[in-house]
Amino acid sequence: MRATAMSRALGRRPLVRIGLALMALAATILLAACGSGIEEPPAAAAGAGSGNEVKVEGKPSGDVTISNWPLYIDKNTVGDFEKETGVSVAYKEDVNSNEEFFAKMQPLLANGQSGGRSLMIVTDWMAKKMHELGYLQEFEPAAIPNFEKNLADNLRGASYDPGRDFAAPWQSGMTGVIVNKDDAPEIHSVCDLFDPKYKGKVDMLNELRDTVPLVMKCEGVDVEHATEADWLKAIEKIKGAAESGQIRRFTGNDYSTDLTNGNVVAAIGWSGDAVQLQADNPNIEWRMPEEGCILWSDNMVIPVGAPNPTAAEAWINYVYDPVHQAQIEAYVNYVSPVEGTKEVLLKEEPEVANNKLIFPPASFTKKCSIQPSPSPTEEQNINRAFNAVLNG
Repeated sequence: MRATAMSRALGRRPLVRIGLALMALAATILLAACGSGIEEPPAAAAGAGSGNEVKVEGKPSGDVTISNWPLYIDKNTVGDFEKETGVSVAYKEDVNSNEEFFAKMQPLLANGQSGGRSLMIVTDWMAKKMHELGYLQEFEPAAIPNFEKNLADNLRGASYDPGRDFAAPWQSGMTGVIVNKDDAPEIHSVCDLFDPKYKGKVDMLNELRDTVPLVMKCEGVDVEHATEADWLKAIEKIKGAAESGQIRRFTGNDYSTDLTNGNVVAAIGWSGDAVQLQADNPNIEWRMPEEGCILWSDNMVIPVGAPNPTAAEAWINYVYDPVHQAQIEAYVNYVSPVEGTKEVLLKEEPEVANNKLIFPPASFTKKCSIQPSPSPTEEQNINRAFNAVLNG
């Protein structure tokens, strides 16, 4: 991810983080990677449960297949890992949305198979869902000492994985508002996006867990304790804005094209995108909403049936070395989950190290909220309502 802002418009988070599907404008365009859930909960894997644990077998060797989002790694890390460990990596950029990828993998996972993959990268809520269904193995701590030692303090004790037993953050990020400073200097709140003076000049993400919680925050809702009624009320507000023409369109990160072309003056968007967009156009700026942002992580998980979990854990351990992580971070520009990375970059890439969108201080994110996760029943109802807006 992130060769340039425009190349990223066909990258990891495009159109509902749908990467390659953006070009096809397929039906999955309306499925949100951090957004719409699965309409009907699938059956859990036979015999699956919390007893699935990685069995590490000596020194890593052989082959490992990794599924990740497009353009979400630098050009050298895979080769460097292969040279250091002797493991051969098949690195697939085939996670175009959480839902699309899950729909492809679920029939295999339900039968204890992984489609040859030893490692997958999915967002928090999908990692939670997959673990609850028994589709993930739990880590062998002794094999990943760098992860145990270097995981950022603010990412320890995740509500869905308190011990970080099965989900190792790959990158994190913030969802807020991206504006053209010349055309929309007054926009500092999500509520400002509903101002009639910006009619037809606003994009919103078609990602349920980003857009709707931000609108709830604008309405004063504590999103981490939001009720189904809170979700539906915010969706109704979004629906009204869409029907009136206030919202130009719902997008993935192709909002970058709308911003750079002047089609919109503001969009709900991701922090890492803004870093690249601003590099090309200094008038574009990611703003922390007055109400606070939405925080999320994409996570490395080891599926049931993984053919080489030893090599998978070697990969996790490798990328949690701050030196190796710095190489990745300098390219992707999202929020690093690895302590010590900033110190490395201060020597090598100080501009990256000092960017608060890449290394945000706690004071900067104090009003932010973790992506909320409604219950399965609530999710179905909320999902239907939001999809009706997207398809309206």
